[in-house]
Amino acid sequence: MEKLTTAEQLNSFIDSYDNFLFDCDGVLWEGSNVFPNVREAMQLLRTKGKRIFFVTNNSTKSREAYLDKFKKLDIEAHLDEIFSSAFATAAYLKNVVNFPADKKVYIVGMSGISEELKAEGIRSFGGVEDDGARSIDDITDDPEVGAVVMGLDVNISYYKYCKAFTFLHNHPERLFLLTNADSTFPTHGTLFPGAGAIASPLITALERKPDAILGKPAQNMLEAILAEYSLDPTKSCMIGDRLDTDIDFGNRGGLTTLCVLTGVTREDKLLSDSNPIKATFYVDSFGDFASLTGSTLPN
Repeated sequence: MEKLTTAEQLNSFIDSYDNFLFDCDGVLWEGSNVFPNVREAMQLLRTKGKRIFFVTNNSTKSREAYLDKFKKLDIEAHLDEIFSSAFATAAYLKNVVNFPADKKVYIVGMSGISEELKAEGIRSFGGVEDDGARSIDDITDDPEVGAVVMGLDVNISYYKYCKAFTFLHNHPERLFLLTNADSTFPTHGTLFPGAGAIASPLITALERKPDAILGKPAQNMLEAILAEYSLDPTKSCMIGDRLDTDIDFGNRGGLTTLCVLTGVTREDKLLSDSNPIKATFYVDSFGDFASLTGSTLPN
């Protein structure tokens, strides 16, 4: 595992690959703060004719909402470059499961999931509709439910757990899907519980694992990207801040991997002998590709 620290190393790295897949949170930004020189580094890749894709486990936003965020943060992005776990979940239900039109999905999560399901013509309920104080005495089964999807939900409640539990416990044949299994996510300079942690109580109560986990490091998103755009894995690089999702995702798919130290992973963990997941390369920050090569834009 090599650390890229010089302009020569960074320029050689860029020239070695045609396609760059990015995680977002912890790599490009934290919350609403873009890391220094990231905009310039992204522009450098585009100037060199590189293809760029954004692959995020965050299911709280739809692709359209993500595109709005890119615009607000003044980072160039296009809708067909964005792949989120919410989009992957909707695509999985439509194209892999062939989800029946007479069934609907109960969501424990936020608006990104419902918006992506709607875009694929899949009926859903729950999600933000179930925010706020509710009585578990009002919970009844619903014969139209065909699946329960869980993602990150900042308004998680016992009511939502009980409702999801009821649908899955009463009918074990119903699908149980996770948008991703991230244990934490970075925000405001710290870490908070992620979608995987939120799903744990339901998994424990049901004594059942999810039927599918759609986010990184699962390969369904990568397989879809590689096939859709005819990408050569050997000429592609996955850039992320998490070893157990981003880097494992790229390693499994035969991509070169680059770990940045602006998010979850710290250098001591990355280099630890006890760490089973190794990146091909690592760098302090993705912005180094601009700052260390003299590619920063004038003020």
